[in-house]
Amino acid sequence: MMQNTTITKFLAQHLQGEHAVALAAMLGDIIAACKQIAVAIDSGALVGNMGSLGSENIQGEVQKALDVITNDIFIECNQRSGYVAGMASEEMGNFIEIADKHKKNGQYLLLFDPLDGSSNVNVNISVGTIFSILKSPSKKPELADFLQPGSAQICAGYALYGTSTMLVLTTGNGVNGFTLDSESGEFYLTHPNMQLAEDTQEFAINMSNYRFWQAPVQRYIDECLQGDEGSRKKDFNMRWVASMVAEVHRILVRGGVFMYPSDNKSKSGKLRLMYEANPMSFIVEQAGGAATTGFQRILEVKPSGIHQRVPVMMGCKREVDRIIKYFQAK
Repeated sequence: MMQNTTITKFLAQHLQGEHAVALAAMLGDIIAACKQIAVAIDSGALVGNMGSLGSENIQGEVQKALDVITNDIFIECNQRSGYVAGMASEEMGNFIEIADKHKKNGQYLLLFDPLDGSSNVNVNISVGTIFSILKSPSKKPELADFLQPGSAQICAGYALYGTSTMLVLTTGNGVNGFTLDSESGEFYLTHPNMQLAEDTQEFAINMSNYRFWQAPVQRYIDECLQGDEGSRKKDFNMRWVASMVAEVHRILVRGGVFMYPSDNKSKSGKLRLMYEANPMSFIVEQAGGAATTGFQRILEVKPSGIHQRVPVMMGCKREVDRIIKYFQAK
């Protein structure tokens, strides 16, 4: 039975190639970090960690106590394998070079958003952790070493802290989801070979920004809103959680398209390329979907900085292809 397959057993059976041993070790650390983060989130209100700190992170966003706590957990746990040479976090201005004593085999770079959707923690809506693994050109990485396109990723994944805690990941051979059994403390394979539906009648976007969008995005959403009376000849549903992990997980499970386009307020887009767009695009493409900025495949964007922002439109390939066509016709 799938439910009897632990994530450790799954990785031992399915990881192959030059990165297999290192990925198994690094993912072991990521699993441990996500378990600790799940506990920190579950107990946040009980120990008074749900509020804001009054400080801002490098993105100019007000930090929650849990932003800092989860960031510290992820950094501490992911020095154990010895394979990570450097890390970069959405919460920190500069990358972290791992001390020599913690990187005996340091050949990889780890980029992460420790608590995606943290603005939702006070209202008990699903949040998550997103991560991306790259091969490092050097055991003593420099900033330029992190600036690799998303197509260079060897592993990406996310943890979802919701009605259950899940870990979804890809190493370039499909997407698999694992659910945490709180009694045993094990992640079990519950969502094998996740695939995006070819067709959808659901989209996720922040409609309050409609007046700021570019014409191709307005055109696409207008057609969806016209329903079966319009050119699409079918009704659509809209969803918006304001947590990328929750949005992407939903479209993986039941189809759809998630859009956070650039607009007149955020001309470069809102989501971070390295910590959010790239890992999620890798996952979505591996599940049979597509991801674009409107003008370019996200995984082909050459990064200019570790905190670079990009427009994001991803999900069902047919819908994303339609959006791209509208941008091309602009």
